[in-house]
Amino acid sequence: MSIKNNIVKFSTELNLHHARLIAVSKTQPVEKIREAYEAGQRDFGENKVQEMVDKASKLPEDIRWHLIGHLQRNKVKYIAPFISLIHSVDSIRLLEEIDKQAEKQSRIIHCLLQVFIATEETKFGLDVAEVKSLIQSNQLAAFRHVTIDGLMGMASLTENRDQAAREFASLKQLFESLKASSLPPHVKMKELSMGMTSDYPQALSAGSTMVRIGTAIFGERSIVKEP
Repeated sequence: MSIKNNIVKFSTELNLHHARLIAVSKTQPVEKIREAYEAGQRDFGENKVQEMVDKASKLPEDIRWHLIGHLQRNKVKYIAPFISLIHSVDSIRLLEEIDKQAEKQSRIIHCLLQVFIATEETKFGLDVAEVKSLIQSNQLAAFRHVTIDGLMGMASLTENRDQAAREFASLKQLFESLKASSLPPHVKMKELSMGMTSDYPQALSAGSTMVRIGTAIFGERSIVKEP
């Protein structure tokens, strides 16, 4: 199938679940991203800052760029002028830097808190207690240029779909409990980013509002090294 047909297929399926497609364009060439753009796709996800900055300079300005990979504090400044949503916030120190760089750009940067729900040690993210503590912290309350729009999580890389479903369900439970609680003014539980090519059906069943699909849209990735 063509990239255009893949975009239409996933967008149609996700719309039925009131979820948004984030086309994961990491390591994909600009030409393929433009093909997806011409098919109507506007939300694209990248893992690496330098790659995103380079692509953003070559593609239409109305693209909504999503940072879905681990973000180092010293690289926030490069994406602060244009980033649409940072999915992978995993510390108050990172939020502090995002707030600082957003202020310099006279804008508000939207973020999701990444929650650790998988079994792999290599995954990043906050645990449940850390999420609740961060949301109610005085530090977060002092920020004026960031908003928390919801949560993000990555399930274990496993063939066991029941395990993925349980992990997504646990994140949905946290999401709903926070949504029902008293939240600070700049914290909203409206987005739940979970699910990729291998496990998106389970994520949709659990209530995902954003699904990150890469290889099923663009095909196998090229290898791109960040300087």
